[in-house]
Amino acid sequence: MVETLAKFRDIPELPDYVDGQTDHDYMHGAWARGPLARDRRGLIRAFPAALMSELMDDRWTRQIEMESMQIAAISGGPVYDFFDNVLLFSNGQVHRNRRGPLVRTFAHRVIEDSRPAIAARCERMVAELAGSGPVDFVGRLASPLPAHVIASIIGAPEGEVELVARHVYSAIRGLSLVKEEVWLEANADMAALAAYVERLIASRRAKGADDFLTRFLDRVEGGPLDEAEIRTQIMVLVLAGSDTTRGALTSTVSQLMQNRDQWQMLVADPDRWVPAAVSEGLRYDPVIGSLARILTERHSVAGYDLPAGTFIGACMLTSLRDPAVYADPHRFDITRTDHPKLHPIFGGGPHRCLGEALARLELEEALKALVRLAPDMELESPPARLRGYGATRALTPMVVRM
Repeated sequence: MVETLAKFRDIPELPDYVDGQTDHDYMHGAWARGPLARDRRGLIRAFPAALMSELMDDRWTRQIEMESMQIAAISGGPVYDFFDNVLLFSNGQVHRNRRGPLVRTFAHRVIEDSRPAIAARCERMVAELAGSGPVDFVGRLASPLPAHVIASIIGAPEGEVELVARHVYSAIRGLSLVKEEVWLEANADMAALAAYVERLIASRRAKGADDFLTRFLDRVEGGPLDEAEIRTQIMVLVLAGSDTTRGALTSTVSQLMQNRDQWQMLVADPDRWVPAAVSEGLRYDPVIGSLARILTERHSVAGYDLPAGTFIGACMLTSLRDPAVYADPHRFDITRTDHPKLHPIFGGGPHRCLGEALARLELEEALKALVRLAPDMELESPPARLRGYGATRALTPMVVRM
């Protein structure tokens, strides 16, 4: 019997948002209509976890390149240049050229060797806040920690970290669809970040050091990357290494504060439970909302006949709470044993996040410092929330008492 496939036009539209819904409520409500849904711009969202690996397969999909800029009618500017030169939005040999030097320099051993220094930094930052009264968790810990860590890795002077962080947390907004005034601010800060990285590269070329940036520049010397590409790969390391870790740390601590029994498990035995808490925090409320790709050929997805050129993305909010994978998926549970071997939040295939080891290390050491130095920490405000369904989700504030 020949299978009859439904057409693109038959895919249900995303439902209207209902006031008071959480992002998870909304996306699981959309999933109740079927395995796929389409938004008003024609992007297809795939809800089951089983579709994620299929959609990350380079045999019939590819990473989005400049299409998002074309859809937004953007043809130039600092954010456009970032998209045009970064490994995130490239494929094939171009992607391998851009990613290869970073992978070889940003090796797991190099990251693990930095654990003592990162642990010491976490201890200092938490010690300064402990006992000081209400603390803006995002502004005083979750934002500066990854900014300081990634700055130390690329060799930025300690006194310039706050300036770099301001540029980073503004520029990152340009990677999503935002209002015009936000877009203008993001462009300005992306330009400032590019100029800063360019100066840093020039200083290393003039006088090398025994650090990551010097080794990276040695690897790309005489290779296929032009100056814009070299600069942009360092920029993405700074951007991605700061914003997602900030959101993941805040979200994980927010959930632990709401589940005091699990927080006490960390306090009692951090070596055992901290890595598990990191994995569960990354799953329960993911900092990445979806991973969008483009079909490179006609392909059947969940019973629908989709043409080449279709924009389709795995929805992280549903994939990471899929009952086919996770027991009691809507429960935050650091004792669960059903995490996949490779955590889906970091993507898959040739585009899997190369900063995974560093992100996990920072999250683990931050939690260890918190449970040791602030074991009685509690919320002083509503819990933090991650909001949005697209790439990097927005983060709400959170105040704690340490």
